[in-house]
Formats: sequence, structure tokens, C-alpha cells
Amino acid sequence: MENVIIKSTQNPTILKFELQAHTIPGGQHQFKNIDEAVNSPLAQQLFYLPFVKSVLLADNFIAIERYNIVEWEDVKDAVAEQINDFINNGGILVKLPEKPAFELKKPATVYGETTPNPAVLKFVCSRLLTKVAAEFKNIDEAQEAPLAIELFKIPFVKEVFIDENYVSITKYSSYDWNEITLELRTFIKSYVESGGPILNEEAFKKTAVAEKQTVANFDNLDTTSQQIINILEEYVKPAVAADGGNILFDSYDPEDKRVKVVLQGACSGCPSSTFTLKSGIENMLKDMLKDEQIKVEAINA
Repeated sequence: MENVIIKSTQNPTILKFELQAHTIPGGQHQFKNIDEAVNSPLAQQLFYLPFVKSVLLADNFIAIERYNIVEWEDVKDAVAEQINDFINNGGILVKLPEKPAFELKKPATVYGETTPNPAVLKFVCSRLLTKVAAEFKNIDEAQEAPLAIELFKIPFVKEVFIDENYVSITKYSSYDWNEITLELRTFIKSYVESGGPILNEEAFKKTAVAEKQTVANFDNLDTTSQQIINILEEYVKPAVAADGGNILFDSYDPEDKRVKVVLQGACSGCPSSTFTLKSGIENMLKDMLKDEQIKVEAINA
């Protein structure tokens, strides 16, 4: 049996009627007239009282605002009794809208792009997939990335790299892109359209590689390291991202003048990566830092 407790508020025209045995489903519901209260049989019944101005159902109470034609002292007990009788007789507080049996798909476009790495294809999506770049060499590494887990279940998928609006997939050499591209594109499109989870971004922000890229870590680096990072971010990353890959600063040894970087996605294992590092990135750093002794090394090449 319901037991309604009457409580005053700071507004003298509003009174709260607390419910002891029930809670209001679906959060707050506020109604200013009987037409707005179509989904709340209780609120509709209360609006038949000529002094009821508005009704708020929230959590475990009902707040009622009155017109000035009456004082609460004269009617509050009758209102509490009416609420109590309504609930005890099985009345419905709020009718929540029924959830559809299925969620409508949100259309997405996915297309494949070749990369300088013949073993990697870049699948570009019309939607943002993630704000955190993540690379997976096998299914065990992908436990926080549902999309990657599903991709690894496809037999020709060797490695997966996800960043912003694209997925770079490395295939096993025994398969031909002409035979598997359509299947991959169709799978990714269907997965994204159905609203499948991509990856746990918070988990990847805590990895050792990701933490090295944080602003806090940047502020603790020497000036040359900061300059190197800025050059990589401004001039190198956009180019390698266009090719389905990524480059991350790892460290700089001022004595050996050696810059170590991490290559991801299509850049990792790419036949032209050595040429890119030496003739591209290394020469750029030498020129922009005015130091011919600079050397660049990929620790995962």
C-alpha cells in the first residue's frame, strides 16, 4: 500500500507529495496542462482539479503547483488521498514510449583506398570512428576494441589499425585484394551502420605508447624533442595518415642524435618505410633543426 507524505517547498504555491513505495520511471516528467499529460494518467487526473496549474513527476515524488484560488492547507490532504487511491488501485503513473523492435540503421559510406604498402588497404568511412589511434597485431591485443575483434575473426585479416574515420587492414600474403576487398568493405559498412562499438578510447589513452603523446609528457621533454614532435605533427602525420598509417615520437638521444619513432598501420612493415624515414623524415629534421647528425630509426620497422 502506498503512503504519501506531504512536504512543503520554498515556493508557497508548490507542494511535494512523496511516494514511499513507488518511484517514477523514465526520469522527470513535467506537464503544464492536461493535453501535455497524455502519457501520464495520474497527471491527467490531477488536472481535473481546478486549482492545479502544473504537475512534475520525478524520482519518488510528485510536485504540484496550484493557482491562487485556493490555499494548500484547504486541499493538500484531499490531493494526497487522491494520489494514494490512484496508485493503490493500480493506476499508471507514466506510460513510457515503447522501444522499437529494431534500431534503424544510420547510413554510412565506406570505400577502399590503396596504400604504399601492398599488404595494407585503407577503408575510409563517412563517419568519425575514434579520436584515439589504436593498432592491433592480433586478436589478443584487441580485447578493448570490439570492431577489431570482429575483423580478426575473418581469416585473411592479419593486423588492424583504427584512426579517426578509417580502418587500415593488413592481409596475409596468401590472399589477393581483388578477392577480399568487397567482403571487408561490406562488413565494415554493416558494422558501422548498425552502431556497433568501435573501441574503448579511455583504455587506450592509458597505454604506454599513448601516454608518451600526452601534453603532460610533452611539457617535460627537452626543447629539441619538442621541436621534433611539432615537426612530425605538422608535416609528417598528415601525409602518413593519408596513406593509412601513423607515426609517433618515441624518444630522442641528444648524445647520439638519434630519433626513435613508432610506425603504425600501413607504415608498419611497408617496403618503402626505410626510404621514407631516411630520405624523407630524416632529411626534413636535419634541414629544419639545422643538424646534419640527426638520425631517424623506427623501433618497430
